[in-house]
Amino acid sequence: MERFNAVLGLDTSTTACSVALMVNGDVVAHRFEEMSRGQAERLNPMIAEVMADAGRGFHDLDLIAVSTGPGAFTGLRIGLACARALALAADLPVAGVTTFAALARAVPDGERSGRALAVCVNARRRDVFAQLFDDALVPAGAPRSLTPEEAVDTFADGRFLLAGDGVGQIADALVAAGDAGADAAARVRFSSALGPPDARHVAFLGAAAGPSDPLPRPFYIRPADARLPGTR
Repeated sequence: MERFNAVLGLDTSTTACSVALMVNGDVVAHRFEEMSRGQAERLNPMIAEVMADAGRGFHDLDLIAVSTGPGAFTGLRIGLACARALALAADLPVAGVTTFAALARAVPDGERSGRALAVCVNARRRDVFAQLFDDALVPAGAPRSLTPEEAVDTFADGRFLLAGDGVGQIADALVAAGDAGADAAARVRFSSALGPPDARHVAFLGAAAGPSDPLPRPFYIRPADARLPGTR
């Protein structure tokens, strides 16, 4: 199995922009900034800062890892386009990592004991994107989009640990649901990992998975909000 010792991780999938350089399993340089927009202007300077901090050139890299979604449509394209451009310029392979997987890896091991992990991604609308993971952080179900009402029904029966940057919407829905929400809230727990994805986890997972073939594409759960004139 090919070993990827130096991996550059990129994430612009939701409400942050981050870059990490992992060498032999350790993150040696890292940048992370939360932002609702502006990733296109910030990503390349962050890459330059990380490479300079580590004292490395692109010829030192073995792999580029990038988050594929789900997430913001524009954000996903920014990260993927940058990864492809760097790969072409430096003749490097690219690994795609889902936003769900990156968020799941951020959850501390001790929090996951005895509970199903439900990773919730901020969909930037009323709904959230959610996927379940088992104790080994292997997906235990298909990704889906949940309205607040569906979320209350989904988490009302069972022992779940909720993680990811969409958990705030779920918590608000539980409060708004009154008694039904209180019943569900008594069963669920909220992880300490409630922020956006981080490129550190993207780099680690990309190194473990290896290059995507063909090149990674954006992973969407629902169609784009924008439409061409005359389409429905």
